[in-house]
Amino acid sequence: MDFTDSDINPLQRPSAPARDDPSQEDFFVTSVTEHETTCWGCGSNLRLSSYAPIFKCGWCGAITNQNASKGENKGFWWRRLRDGSFVCVLVIFMLFVMCGGLWAVYPFVFSMSYFSGIIHSIIIVILSVATAVSFSLAAFRCAGAPPIILWGSYRVVGKGGLENYTFCRYCSKPKSPRTHHCRSCGMCILDMDHHCPFIGNCVGAANHRSFIAFLVSAIISTLYVSIMSAYVGYNIWPPLNFRYRDISSGSSSTLALRMVKEIAFALLRSAEFLSARGFVLAYLFVSSVSVVIGLSVLLSQQLGYIYEGNTYLSHLSSQGSSDAVVGRDCQNLVRFFGCPNSVSRFLQRFQNSRKRHKK
Repeated sequence: MDFTDSDINPLQRPSAPARDDPSQEDFFVTSVTEHETTCWGCGSNLRLSSYAPIFKCGWCGAITNQNASKGENKGFWWRRLRDGSFVCVLVIFMLFVMCGGLWAVYPFVFSMSYFSGIIHSIIIVILSVATAVSFSLAAFRCAGAPPIILWGSYRVVGKGGLENYTFCRYCSKPKSPRTHHCRSCGMCILDMDHHCPFIGNCVGAANHRSFIAFLVSAIISTLYVSIMSAYVGYNIWPPLNFRYRDISSGSSSTLALRMVKEIAFALLRSAEFLSARGFVLAYLFVSSVSVVIGLSVLLSQQLGYIYEGNTYLSHLSSQGSSDAVVGRDCQNLVRFFGCPNSVSRFLQRFQNSRKRHKK
């Protein structure tokens, strides 16, 4: 099946300028060199007026990049080793937070009342199971393999059957517009958001919701651990030994700095009499607060991209594009989390009522 240049990219030829003298004879010679190539999508022979590094087939709509070199997945095993190390560190940290937090807190909680200890144990079990399950689904589930599509011959590819598809040089198969190849995973990922080394997997169409659920459960769990460790640590911490000095003189900033220094030195002096349980509580508080801050920033960023109807990679690719369509709507959140149709109808009616009130 042959296609001329008019089907691919119309050739624009400059028109001959008007002659001032009709008796003067001018001759214009237009040299057109046709370049023949083959579409990878439907196998059609294409005739281009000139060499074009990137062109689109007029039949199947596939995009061909002739300058793209063969993909070589160098350093693949080093990246897998890096991801495995990050996953092991994260699993060890989660186990330490669960087991260490339970060991450090439960004597004080049960000493308050038996009922408080039972409630604390139930909360710990629920948060631990939710975090472990969501982490397993996000880490060990396929991030989203692109659908299998027929290609290679115009007999099996219909008109526009590969619209805006490109060819993956690593996987040697078609790649849809919202699909990206991950060199760390060694495969193409549908609706790829990013590759997360802490779960050792990509975040894509199949595990994006599990990743969001893992972030939410991890934030709630670490927030609960930080609150409980701060409460128990406050009650079991040795009395602070302040060395009273005259700190009333000086400016307000100097006075505040002296007070902070005095409190910090008092905490360090009292830490000499702290038990091992107290040191575990102090570490749990500092590490949990740090994790809550970091995961909260990541979760807000993820929800912002979902609200815009984008992924992280599509957001980066659309930053420099002037014709990027931004469809910011709560319906994107509803579609992402798979809420029932009744909820989407309620949100639509709520938005319509707000517009009427504004008018």
